[in-house]
Amino acid sequence: MATHIALLRGINVGGRNKVAMADLRAVVAGLGHTEVATYIQSGNVLFTSDEADTEALATALEEAISASLGVKPAVVVLSRGDLARAVRDNPYPDEPNPKMVHAVFFRGPVPAGAAAAIEEGHRRAAERGSGKDTAEVVGSTLYVHTPDGFGRSELALYLLGRSASPVAAGTARNWSTVTKLLALCDA
Repeated sequence: MATHIALLRGINVGGRNKVAMADLRAVVAGLGHTEVATYIQSGNVLFTSDEADTEALATALEEAISASLGVKPAVVVLSRGDLARAVRDNPYPDEPNPKMVHAVFFRGPVPAGAAAAIEEGHRRAAERGSGKDTAEVVGSTLYVHTPDGFGRSELALYLLGRSASPVAAGTARNWSTVTKLLALCDA
């Protein structure tokens, strides 16, 4: 059985789409998955499954969560290998504060137009005086480095805070969460 990580987008944020982690674990276990565990309240679920198709797993989870819990979060499912590759490929390994690096995961490949959006985001951030932030796609992950903080980042806002952005459909996790999820996979 392979270990997988489901990343739910947009739950328990700003008082909206509230989901109790015990209920979420029950839904995932109800699909026949085993060793189900959650990490923090933002929708990170680890589980094992005989199913290897991450797209099929994500679709089944979205449908079950919607039917059982009445919320419709986007779900990205990664294999343990996918997550390990994202950790290995981090282009900002020297950043000492793991909350200043975010990995953005997508359901499938990085969307078309991501490179142009990153370039435009860099330009706009520089115009607004916050040119220290950077973003880079490596493999199927977008990495965003925000030395002054993610919440104050013009680049992060441009890339992830606008529905018109091609990368806004991804789900972001800070580096602390990413590395903790990998450690939990290996525990």
